Amino acid sequence: MLVSFGGAKSSRTMRGWRVAEARRATIAEVAQLAGVHAGTASRALNARTRAMVNADTVLRVEEAAKRLGYVPNALARGLRTRNSMTIGVVIPDITNPFFPPVVRGIEAHLQPHGYSALIANTDGFAEGESGALRSLLDRRVDGLIVASGQREETAIAELYRSGVKVVLLNRDAGPVPYPLVAGNDASGIAAAVESLVELGHRRLVHVAGPMSISTSASRAQAFEASCSAHEGVVGTVVNADALSIEAGRDAMLPLLRNRSHGITGVIASTDLIAVGILRAMKQMAIQCPRDMSVIGFNDVQFAEDFCPPLSTIRVPTTAMGERAARLLLDALNGGDQMAETVMLPVSLVLRDSTGPAPVEGIQQL
Repeated sequence: MLVSFGGAKSSRTMRGWRVAEARRATIAEVAQLAGVHAGTASRALNARTRAMVNADTVLRVEEAAKRLGYVPNALARGLRTRNSMTIGVVIPDITNPFFPPVVRGIEAHLQPHGYSALIANTDGFAEGESGALRSLLDRRVDGLIVASGQREETAIAELYRSGVKVVLLNRDAGPVPYPLVAGNDASGIAAAVESLVELGHRRLVHVAGPMSISTSASRAQAFEASCSAHEGVVGTVVNADALSIEAGRDAMLPLLRNRSHGITGVIASTDLIAVGILRAMKQMAIQCPRDMSVIGFNDVQFAEDFCPPLSTIRVPTTAMGERAARLLLDALNGGDQMAETVMLPVSLVLRDSTGPAPVEGIQQL
């Protein structure tokens, strides 16, 4: 388990040296910067009482708190409310560059409200998810943000039956009716297909992730629907065994070895799978984008530094984390936890990995 705490560092003595404590900003200073009374600032920063304050004032106070680095006294608040003032965050793969900005968004909302995040990694396995959830609950977290959801029956269903407050992030958990914050995958895939069709591509392939993951399934379905909407476009879905570079390469190599299919455009379920596709193309001496165009999904950090720079679907990862944290705190502070789905807009980012379709198709290489 990984533990991530925000806020100012405590003063302490190390090897005889005194480490000075960064002076905490006070609620009075936040109120002064926001131009409101201290009581108003306190209510604006407390999810339980925020509804009593004008929405514009809440935004002004939150901005002032962020500028001053104000962090409420979690210990004092926890003693008053009998809460731990911690939120468990479960992610499937800490090495995946998609997740750090998500966690940053979560913490950006939690810290001004006095909460810390405990982060657990599952390595993408249901057993790992169950262990992470048990460990976090043993630490008496007040609620959970879960980004590791899978569609088959998992421990998340038991959490729902037990009344634990949870917000799902990026992936749903099948029939479990927890709120979900995600990007609009269908619109992103549709934009990618449209872009390739406009470039003259007519035979496309989508390298999807495991169908037990909701994002893999929804993106594959959106790909098939988008291809069907364009006359003369043939779309094929192949599945990678995991959301990894190696799995993307292994899924793509058999297609590249069978050059008779004429595929010239590829859309990957994630940017990591797209990197694997590029590696497979390099292994088979197929050039991108001259011979085949590739589009990823997520726009992870360094995607523009790939060779060639990767065209991809940009997902608002930090905003997703912030929204999930806001929904959870609202539920913890007396709000009704509805089974709502919040879809944030995504956008197509075109770089050098896409270009016009080759005239004769890949079978002529």
